[in-house]
Amino acid sequence: MKRVFARAVLIGALVAAVAGPSAYGGGTTPLSPLASVEVAGSGPLAWSSVAVRRFPDRSARVITTFTQFREHFHPRVVLALEARRDREGKPTWYRVEIPGRPNGRSGWVPAASVDLRPVDRWLVIYRSTRKFELYVDGRLKRTGPVAVGRPGMETPIGLFFVQANYVPSQYPILGAYAFETSGYSKLSDWPGGGIVGVHGTNTPWLIGQAVSHGCVRLRNSDILALRRYVRPGTPVKVVRA
Repeated sequence: MKRVFARAVLIGALVAAVAGPSAYGGGTTPLSPLASVEVAGSGPLAWSSVAVRRFPDRSARVITTFTQFREHFHPRVVLALEARRDREGKPTWYRVEIPGRPNGRSGWVPAASVDLRPVDRWLVIYRSTRKFELYVDGRLKRTGPVAVGRPGMETPIGLFFVQANYVPSQYPILGAYAFETSGYSKLSDWPGGGIVGVHGTNTPWLIGQAVSHGCVRLRNSDILALRRYVRPGTPVKVVRA
């Protein structure tokens, strides 16, 4: 019995040594920089409107104004990239992403204006190798091939987030399901133009190619699987690899 117990302890130690600590609580080895996402959190706007300022100061210039609801009464969700805290460690301001052109803009809002929650899932799009990876609690949950923007209409590189999700019944090109992101392309298949969508397809034979107007196309089976996990506020990271 002692030998069996000792062997079990040794095996457990070896497994722990191989697995190593996780930076995201998933119990696996730390993620590569390309697959990692570090943000302060995401969540809906708590105020009816809030000024987004250039600096974390109420006297700073206003860049834009967020209202609590977007068009068609969709709740506005924000992605907070970093936080400013007081001496007690309580958040006072959040730097949030500003959707729209040019991509990559951000500004500061009072911490009280948003109902922020930690981010425990994110989507990574690899533009060159044309694949996606979904991470939940730091673990790779699903991966598969994608189609991306064609030359001259490339899917933009950067950190974006899901603003809304839809069953695109009126747009067969979007396949079985669709996510609207905060990113903008030079041109897009997304209704209204410009917005980068992550969606299914009615032309599955084009998956794996650079053929879209900037959107990311997935197989319908993959987009329906992602529907279970991806929600407004989920980060979407597009990398060149």
